[in-house]
Amino acid sequence: MNHIKVLWVDDEIDLLKPHIIFLEGKGYEVTTCQSGTEAIEEVNEQNFDIVLLDENMPGLTGLETLSEIKAKQSTLPVVMITKSEEEYIMEEAIGSKIADYLIKPVNPNQILLSLKKNLDHSRLVSEKTTSSYQQEFRKIAMDMSMVNTFEEWAEIYQRLVYWEIQLEHIEDTGMFEILESQKIEANTQFCKFVEKNYTTWFDGDDKPTMSHTLFKNKVVPELSKKQPTLLVVIDNLRYDQWRAFEPIINNYYKKESESPFYSILPTATQYARNAIFSGLMPSEMEKKHPDWWLNDTDDGGKNMHEEDFLMAQLKRLGLDYKTSYHKITSLKGGRRLVDSFKSQKDNDLTVVVYNFVDMLSHSKTEMEVIKELASNDKSYRSLTESWFKNSPLLEIIQQAQQLGFKLIITTDHGTINAKNPSKVIGDKNTSLNLRYKTGRSLTYEDKDVIAAKNPKDFHLPSINMSSSYIFAKGDLFFAYPNNYNHYVSYFRNTYQHGGVSLEEMIIPFSVLSPR
Repeated sequence: MNHIKVLWVDDEIDLLKPHIIFLEGKGYEVTTCQSGTEAIEEVNEQNFDIVLLDENMPGLTGLETLSEIKAKQSTLPVVMITKSEEEYIMEEAIGSKIADYLIKPVNPNQILLSLKKNLDHSRLVSEKTTSSYQQEFRKIAMDMSMVNTFEEWAEIYQRLVYWEIQLEHIEDTGMFEILESQKIEANTQFCKFVEKNYTTWFDGDDKPTMSHTLFKNKVVPELSKKQPTLLVVIDNLRYDQWRAFEPIINNYYKKESESPFYSILPTATQYARNAIFSGLMPSEMEKKHPDWWLNDTDDGGKNMHEEDFLMAQLKRLGLDYKTSYHKITSLKGGRRLVDSFKSQKDNDLTVVVYNFVDMLSHSKTEMEVIKELASNDKSYRSLTESWFKNSPLLEIIQQAQQLGFKLIITTDHGTINAKNPSKVIGDKNTSLNLRYKTGRSLTYEDKDVIAAKNPKDFHLPSINMSSSYIFAKGDLFFAYPNNYNHYVSYFRNTYQHGGVSLEEMIIPFSVLSPR
């Protein structure tokens, strides 16, 4: 058998020599240490399969050591060994997701049994997850009633995503329904917050990093002539999807920093992604680069000039980094970049825009197969993860790691499962997106939208004198009254973007260094 590596931490480890010999006879490889501090050093230096941890030690206690180990390696199983049967210690330890709990004195067979069954701790964890979320639910509900800054909203959204992923692994639909209703409530409050504050974010000091300031504020400080940087913009990537495949990237890269930022409105590719590369809001792009900016009703591809915008921004910022830009819209394009990636190592900045998630979410409305595969957020996450595992993008990232690139991963906007229709009427020149509309004399349900009656306030171009924009709130999508039922059943429960929701607006930006 492969040696299973056990770390045994006990301040009286010498007395346990017979136990250790017994385990070694069974094929286990046992490393010993006598204090929590030593244990943390060992965990940092080598990979263990499991830790046996004495609760009662001088210096760092077992529980303190446990939380240090879990902070460094959350998935490493830890078996707690203690003289104490006090209930709070058991609860504390189980809450920290220990793999098992043994009372001293222990005999060798008990230890062996615990090692064998250590992966069967899912029941304890699921019970603890449920009770922890119940407590956290109350706390989030309380915090939500008081939240009034963009930082607090980003934090609340990340907490909701964390619990959504935790609860995914347990079979408790009741808990999941509670979380879903909490997300709906959070979006209701968030839309009010955005309606009140969005237009104030363009001047003054207290404003989030947004699409048009992301490059200057977050990317530029990471660039250097000493180390090449790979900036990957995965189109249409939500926070929970990033969390789903982040562990795969952790095999090659370690996270240096992560900070969510806010997508501009509309949370649609031609607006948000062009804003990232140009460093400008759409109305400024239209003014400064009329040849590169196309409005909704203009013919032609709306994201054809990202590279031009990027080069113009670098020039404006007075930066002379050697830069290359690649947009991947097909498997073939991805493969081509994999084959030639080594040639990028002489660049200071290599930008890769990866369109897969966008293709997936759009094709979900087109293809019944995708609709089957991604019927809810959980399956959508899982689909994203399995795509990433098998994608050329992962191979590009592996090559970047071997070549010593710094890695930055981000997106242009998120996406939401659009569940409820909202009626809208517009003329034939009204834009087609389901989550925002721009055009003249739009008729809509006031309560369902955030309206930009004067596009200038939102730094958006006016297609003509009397045009305005409306953005759908929460999980709504716009539907025209004619052929209404057919339209609604076709688009209900599909992933859309362009409107106002936590999922679309609060999005990941992560800086990683090669392992």
